Amino acid sequence: MKPIFLFLATGFQETEAIAPITVCRKAGLLIKTVSVTGNMFVESAMGVTIKADMLFEEADFSNAAMLVMPGGMPGSTNLYDFAPLRELIIHHYEAGKPLAAICAAPLVYGRMGLLRGVKATCYPGCEDEQWGAIITDGAAVTDGQFITGHGPGAALDFGYAIVDYLAGPEAVKRVKEGMVWPY
Repeated sequence: MKPIFLFLATGFQETEAIAPITVCRKAGLLIKTVSVTGNMFVESAMGVTIKADMLFEEADFSNAAMLVMPGGMPGSTNLYDFAPLRELIIHHYEAGKPLAAICAAPLVYGRMGLLRGVKATCYPGCEDEQWGAIITDGAAVTDGQFITGHGPGAALDFGYAIVDYLAGPEAVKRVKEGMVWPY
């Protein structure tokens, strides 16, 4: 099974990382967290420390199914500022593989010029960072190889969109039933 990689930078938003991990794992998908900080322990925007599965420098991304960026500030800008991640994103993008980001994190793809003409959503106030994206108001928006999420309240929807993209609507239905969603 090809792994999904979710990247953690100092200042990430906890819900936007943990909810998609939960949804993907409940769907039977392999999702791994990757620290871009050089430390296995990464502090979130709200001061919660999470232990990543691996360091960026130690990971093998050659067989990645998808790259996922949780939002949060300054987590999103810290992801963008990490040059090796930008290089990986370009390689993944040029291979036509899926890329996902939620909240402020679509700015990573936006600043790289990858969202031009793509329907996307983001945290209110971050629209100017999407550089040419067609901004929509959806909780989670899939357009081509991109999945974007609106914000923390849309973290489950974002996770469901990832599962739908990689495993299909029946997998989403199973996970939603198991999570009693909607309540």
